[in-house]
Amino acid sequence: MDINFLRTLMTVLGFIAFAGIVWWAYGPARRERFERDARLVLDDEGTAP
Repeated sequence: MDINFLRTLMTVLGFIAFAGIVWWAYGPARRERFERDARLVLDDEGTAP
């Protein structure tokens, strides 16, 4: 195993982790929660969640 193989492996693993985070963040199951959380700043109630 040489250093170039390890570099390639880490690049692939990093890309897979990035793709997983993007899938989690933009998944349709979490859309409603994220939209609700984004509107919290604009609420006039002034109360913390």
